[in-house]
Amino acid sequence: MSIFASPQFLSRVMWLDAASCAATGALQLLPGDALARWTGLPNALLVGTGWFLLAYAAAAAWMASRASAPRRAIGLVVLGNLLWAVGCGALLLSGALNLSALGVAWVLVQAVVVVLLADLQWMGLRASSLSRGGRQLAAG
Repeated sequence: MSIFASPQFLSRVMWLDAASCAATGALQLLPGDALARWTGLPNALLVGTGWFLLAYAAAAAWMASRASAPRRAIGLVVLGNLLWAVGCGALLLSGALNLSALGVAWVLVQAVVVVLLADLQWMGLRASSLSRGGRQLAAG
């Protein structure tokens, strides 16, 4: 059995996703306007996405805590993570904001992390399906 097909793999990846989103959301909310000044990102964008990330972290933690991985929900998480990365890339490529080096790094790190998480989640979903003879698991 591959590590990706382990029953705990998806749960652990979802806990990692929840923790990274909770940390990022808190960092976007706690320093107030300071992060906006340091990064060049609009404070409204940081606050809005900070609250979204905290709510998402709660949902990801709920998925991680299930005895059986909610496969459809995790599939939506994979899509959401990829869309987040696309949004980060679009923000950087648009040139609409005067980002500092820290701002560019803040957005790039988020894009890279969510792509890595999406990849791990996808591999876990695929491996767990294959390890069960290709049958679709019941959605959680």
